This record gives sequence, structure tokens and C-alpha cells, in this order.
Amino acid sequence: MTNKGIDYYLALPYKYSLYPAEEGGYVIEIPDLPGCITQAETADEALEMIEDAKKGWIEIALEQGIEIPEPAKNDYSGKFNVRVPKSLHRYLSELAKKENISLNQLILYHLSRSAGFKG
Repeated sequence: MTNKGIDYYLALPYKYSLYPAEEGGYVIEIPDLPGCITQAETADEALEMIEDAKKGWIEIALEQGIEIPEPAKNDYSGKFNVRVPKSLHRYLSELAKKENISLNQLILYHLSRSAGFKG
């Protein structure tokens, strides 16, 4: 194993899985870093907290000489376009504003929830 240093690993494009927690709030994890998971009341808080969890996970792995997996390579960009009626766009935009989150985060939450996706 080559010790590439914390800055190297923190700069890698790890993918996150964000989904609603059964008891409320959100769970977020990095599937490529086993056990790197946290929970928060809002999606924005979860996104902030996972950065601290990732840094702590990598620091401990480096200290203990544990191999740190790099992000899995796949053919999925994480982006796709969906056309929706203007009325649905407006409704979702207003709901996101009310929840104080981005439209993207709102759609990700509802899409993940309805698909039963756990990452």
C-alpha cells in the first residue's frame, strides 16, 4: 500500500448516498468507505457532516495502516435530464424553498425514497 496522504484522498470524488432516516432526518454515507456514515436533521447538515466523517475515516485508516479504497469507477455520471410539466416544476421549487433546501436535494430525496434506494 502506498501512503498517498490525507489531502490526496480528500480530493477524490467519492460518491455519497443520502436517504431519509426511519426516525426522521437524513442518513448519508460513502459506500466506498465502509462504515463512513452519519445522520442529521436536514439534508444540508448531512452533506456538511459527511465531510467531517470522511476526513475522520481517512485519518484513522492512515494512522492504522488500513487500505483506503479509492472511488469505484462506473459508467454512471449521476446526472440525467427529466422533463416535467411547468406546474410540477413550480410546485417542487416552492416546496424546496419552504424546506430551505435546493431543488436538486428535494428531488433526490423524493426519488430515493420512492425507489426504496438505500445506496
